[in-house]
Amino acid sequence: MDRTIPIVMTYGTDPVRLGLAVSMNRPGGNVTGVTSLVAELSGKQLGLLRDLVPKAATVAALFDPSQISEDRNRFGLRDARDATAALGQKLLVLGASTAEEIDAQFAKLNKEPADAMIVLTNPFFFTRREQIAALAARHRIPAIYGRREYAEAGGLISYGSNLADNFRELGRYAGRILNGEKPGDLPIIQPTRFELVINLKAAKALNLTIPPGVYAIADEVIE
Repeated sequence: MDRTIPIVMTYGTDPVRLGLAVSMNRPGGNVTGVTSLVAELSGKQLGLLRDLVPKAATVAALFDPSQISEDRNRFGLRDARDATAALGQKLLVLGASTAEEIDAQFAKLNKEPADAMIVLTNPFFFTRREQIAALAARHRIPAIYGRREYAEAGGLISYGSNLADNFRELGRYAGRILNGEKPGDLPIIQPTRFELVINLKAAKALNLTIPPGVYAIADEVIE
């Protein structure tokens, strides 16, 4: 890779953890941008899911095995294992890389039920968010997602950074570099606000009552 060409990136995990930058404040080299920290949010998301379904003993994790070499998937799945273990829950891993495999993995829940689900964030699942939200509703499984767009598509709850905000920051940084600034001198932007979005229609369909503590911290409630 040419290390002289300026690169403005958006990434789902800590770039220092991956060796892409020396530090967040002064990345050095030719790479800077925005990190959404989606991989690092699994523990928080599972904690929120536990608040919603306190008696959940088994949590399914939907991930894309074709992307497991990507760090957001590897770290996200690892952190999900650690979080469920800390909560005394069993993690049921469901791998799907096509629309048909998503259908098949949800069908597996008929034989091996789960009490709740976390959907790990990746670009493929994002394009299939309507399908995933509809399947979660059909199988009556409370699920949490990493992007607000899932809740807007009918998913129960989402917690993560705002994708549109990230892209706006990318554009701003691209402009600064085009005006002569060096990427290695521009701090990698970390999200300072994470959105919690609740879809009340989905909750009602599941006969699920949103706890007052979760409701109170929601950034948006979709009626």
